[in-house]
Amino acid sequence: MSRDRITDALIEALKRALTGPAEQRLHRAGKLEGLFASRAGVNGEAAARALREGLLEVVRTETRGKSVFEWVKLTPRGVEFLAESESPVRTLQDLRDVLHSSRSAVPAWVEEMRAGLRILADGLEERARGWLERLDGLSRRVEEALARLDRGRPDLPNEVVHRVPWAPAALAYLDQWQQSGAATACTLPELFEALRDSQAELSVPAFHEGLRHLQERRVLRLLPAEDAAGLPRPEFALFEGGRLFYAVAG
Repeated sequence: MSRDRITDALIEALKRALTGPAEQRLHRAGKLEGLFASRAGVNGEAAARALREGLLEVVRTETRGKSVFEWVKLTPRGVEFLAESESPVRTLQDLRDVLHSSRSAVPAWVEEMRAGLRILADGLEERARGWLERLDGLSRRVEEALARLDRGRPDLPNEVVHRVPWAPAALAYLDQWQQSGAATACTLPELFEALRDSQAELSVPAFHEGLRHLQERRVLRLLPAEDAAGLPRPEFALFEGGRLFYAVAG
């Protein structure tokens, strides 16, 4: 019986030597790992047998105080002994135990993965709700802006209309110009000719004076001429604040 226990201890130590570092302590010392748990009893006898039969080989020694520690490595004879001692049946039994423990862990692993997926799904759903709320809010703001545009421009102040009677007609024409998808801004000659249909007495100086007042009140914007030297109708160019304007936008 004692012999079987010694053999078992020897085989376990040889397995650790085979799968561990090339050099390992022969005996365990406190928290320091070793191939054999102690120097006495079954482990002591198994260690002595390993050295006696050449299964392990001492490669160096280490002295700490009064204690001497032997470092050993597995020999070819030890590998052969391990192969002869471990029957295929024992190997299959060990494999069966590993598979069984792994299989029993699968349900817990699957449940853990499911829980993680549920948490992830809840987080994505919450973020999606947040985005939808933001999109709904933005959609409402767009609809409100479009509604305001559909209702047209706000009424001009009486002071502006009194001073520039043709201002509403000018803004209406500029709106039509913009809605037509024109690639360029409306020129001052174009706007003047459009206003002459309803403002027969409108002169170029009065037209310029009205444009200055409308820009000051931020009713419209005068745009500078791109090529001052090549204006087809230079008499309509408006010089203001050191700049030459030849187009207008609502």
